[in-house]
Amino acid sequence: MPEIAEVETVRNTLKKRILNKQIKEVQVFYEPMIESDLETFKKNFVGESFIDIKRRGKWLIFETEHFYLLSHLRMEGKYFIKDKNEEKGRHEHVIFTFNDDTTLRYSDTRKFGRMNLILKDDLENTECIKKQGLEPGDKDLTADYLLVKFKNKHIPIKTALLDQTIISGLGNIYANEVLFYARVNPLKSACMLTKRECERIVEGAKEIIEEAIRMGGTTIRSYTSSLGVTGRFQQNLKVHKREGEKCLVCGNIIQNIKVGGRSTYFCPKCQKK
Repeated sequence: MPEIAEVETVRNTLKKRILNKQIKEVQVFYEPMIESDLETFKKNFVGESFIDIKRRGKWLIFETEHFYLLSHLRMEGKYFIKDKNEEKGRHEHVIFTFNDDTTLRYSDTRKFGRMNLILKDDLENTECIKKQGLEPGDKDLTADYLLVKFKNKHIPIKTALLDQTIISGLGNIYANEVLFYARVNPLKSACMLTKRECERIVEGAKEIIEEAIRMGGTTIRSYTSSLGVTGRFQQNLKVHKREGEKCLVCGNIIQNIKVGGRSTYFCPKCQKK
């Protein structure tokens, strides 16, 4: 699943290729993917141009003069740029055609991705944006902030880190890596964390995400970013997908358990419960 670093890589890649091209047609081949009125979605983008691409958590925000296109990649979503005459791929569900006959194509094998057209003044009042928590690099993301958020959370810290209303953008991969960095057991109740553990989580989230963005994200399973750009951060993973391998710190064997239904990799020695 694309997480914050991967979505940021997609954003930066697309900004270099599609800005200021006028949209002359929008085609939708899987209607449930569009959360706004379908005909309005297809009609209102025609004549507009993407003038910027922003990001909030895992949401891409394509900006035109009058509207925002909100796009969430979910599990398998990818963007590609192709010539207008290239054959439509089986999993290409939304196609924007520009006035130079290039196209921006959204491909999604599982059809979980979502798009929404909103007026520019409505962005901050849109539910999916309004409920986003602080991002790993936000100056307001502090140990005290986490202590308040975790105070009544009698759930595993791994589950709490996946709550986008607390820290926005962290997914399964980076939650595993952050907990290893902080030396916190993924099963520990969030409400039982100490201030020092929260400080380490803040430090780890910032450091790991910054490094992952520099390296273009992490390629896991089928994820690649736009235009074939492939992340290299998987070379730096300390625990994720390393089940049965030796811990790089202590030499113990990395384990994989299920926490809240998610595969959770950790070192039982470095991350004692």
